Amino acid sequence: MYYPPVGAASYAPQRRAALSRQFPTDRLVIPAGAPKVRSNDTDYRFRPHSAFAHLTGLGVDHEPEAVLVMQPVPEGSGDDGSNHKGTLFFRPLAGRDSEEFYSNTKTGEFWVGPVPTLQELNQRTGLPTKDLTDLEYAVTVDAGVVEIGGTRIRLVRETDQNMDALVDTSRINTGVDLEASDALDNELAEFLSELRLIKDEHEIAEMRGSVESTIRGFEDIVRAIPQAIEHDRGERVIETAFFARARLEGNDLGYDTIAAAGNNATVLHWIRNTGQVNEGDLVLVDAGVEADSLYTADITRTLPVNGTFTEIQAKVYNAVLEAADAALVAAKPGVLFRDIHLTAMEVLAHHLSDWGILPVSVDEALSAQGQQHRRWMPHGTSHHLGLDVHDCAQARREMYLDAPLRPGMVFTIEPGLYFKNEDLAIPAEYRGIGVRIEDDILVTEDGAESLSAHLPRTVQDIESWMADLWKS
Repeated sequence: MYYPPVGAASYAPQRRAALSRQFPTDRLVIPAGAPKVRSNDTDYRFRPHSAFAHLTGLGVDHEPEAVLVMQPVPEGSGDDGSNHKGTLFFRPLAGRDSEEFYSNTKTGEFWVGPVPTLQELNQRTGLPTKDLTDLEYAVTVDAGVVEIGGTRIRLVRETDQNMDALVDTSRINTGVDLEASDALDNELAEFLSELRLIKDEHEIAEMRGSVESTIRGFEDIVRAIPQAIEHDRGERVIETAFFARARLEGNDLGYDTIAAAGNNATVLHWIRNTGQVNEGDLVLVDAGVEADSLYTADITRTLPVNGTFTEIQAKVYNAVLEAADAALVAAKPGVLFRDIHLTAMEVLAHHLSDWGILPVSVDEALSAQGQQHRRWMPHGTSHHLGLDVHDCAQARREMYLDAPLRPGMVFTIEPGLYFKNEDLAIPAEYRGIGVRIEDDILVTEDGAESLSAHLPRTVQDIESWMADLWKS
């Protein structure tokens, strides 16, 4: 039987070749990870480690305990002319001819349903596949101190405890320095993060799809608001409306949805979503659909519960929108990533000053020693986006925060203002208002494209959009 290649099958070899060039003589071990217990004998839904997904093209939930091993070979004799031969180690399903078909709740098909065979994964990824029983030998054979002829292992750590233990035991048994090895493993993690800083055509297409699903999820949210108003846990009504879209069109949520109404919108990571949704309040929703390929969107909109912004709500909203728009204009190749944040902060600081809230001058607030405006906007304006909602997070500072933008980078722009009910340093009219606007941005050859721009953003467009959805 023929199994068609996964969508990234023609891109993943290039990614592995880049990894091979970086560490040409080392054995590279990239686990998918193991299932994580939720309670007793019940696991969370499995999701592979993002580095594993990036290098194999495999997503969704069918590779628990799989491991990609890249074995060093003589220069240029490896896969696609690289210095490594990759093999995917995988535990095949306990089939109908096995006692485990009925008895093994982890691998028996009777319990978990069909799982790809070695042949299927070979055809889908283009990688040679072997049974997981051969993994220990492949990882540890000839391992040891490089200076006396051993092969050095680099491992993506804290993904699979069994793999950590296997590699650490091998290092101890062969006299390899564990502290030095930790540093080498960290270098691998850094490079795998940096390898994802520039998205290829396939990745960009996947992210466009995630954004479109997320926009449909926001339409579901608006339609659910009337029901949310009537429920004691109205935020949960909003959360579950979006979750349904994520599961129907994607793999899952890219991260726990923030559905924060009223003063809860001033809590940056409010994911309890237990609050009421009241007429006259704003509701801040930060949500993203994760595609089956595991690429996620990350979008935030702040909506008036009754469909109409009050004058003060619109005032705060428009200040945040101006900051977001200024940051988007500033985003272009060659501009430093951190300058996007500085651009947005300058806009917000001027508004806070004009409103009489900022206790110092704008110049003092924007100085490195000042930062008084951060009381009401404490987070960064941007982060990279991709397989992880905070993608490339282990990249070095000079490759991320202090790096110039390059075409193919995808990141968020998400300024906000958060005025807590209990903040007596601000006029009463502002208290309890939290606003964030977040869009997903692709750097192009001559500027930047907002992938989520057609989800309404202005006060007028949001009010019209909500009214139209409620009519339909």
